Amino acid sequence: MTTKAMVTSTIDIGLSASNTQGLISILSRVLADEHVLYMRLRNYHWNVVGMAFGPLHEMFQEQYEDLANEIDDIAERIRMIGGIAPGTMTEFLQLATLTERPGDLPNDETMVAHLVADHEAIIRNLRRDVRASDEQYDDVGTSDFLTGLMEKHEKMAWLLRAHIEQRG
Repeated sequence: MTTKAMVTSTIDIGLSASNTQGLISILSRVLADEHVLYMRLRNYHWNVVGMAFGPLHEMFQEQYEDLANEIDDIAERIRMIGGIAPGTMTEFLQLATLTERPGDLPNDETMVAHLVADHEAIIRNLRRDVRASDEQYDDVGTSDFLTGLMEKHEKMAWLLRAHIEQRG
């Protein structure tokens, strides 16, 4: 489900109103996906068990703390270009491409696999969003911002993947 991007006012930073609307829509969805992943990381951090408890408990915490900073930066980016950042769980669940998994507490290896899949989904979306921000909406600033976010997700996915990959 998509919602109309909320714009607070007309600002003169070289972006048309329609381009600003498109950028706010992208950033709002990214913000929503970050929240869903953040909550999954918190859930897994609280509920991981098994032989890998210590390192996974710590890694999940590091990742959700990193995402908390990214979430704030995304919301601020929305505000910088003249939008209103969504801020409720209802909005996030409507906007997100990631879905929740209520009551799903898999084993530690499956937790990691789910998180890798979530990061990879966000990365795929961000690749598309980087291009759209630059080529469709004429905003290299948002494109650069999203590129940095994509690189952070690539690193988080790689760190998680290292826990479940086997040497061939």
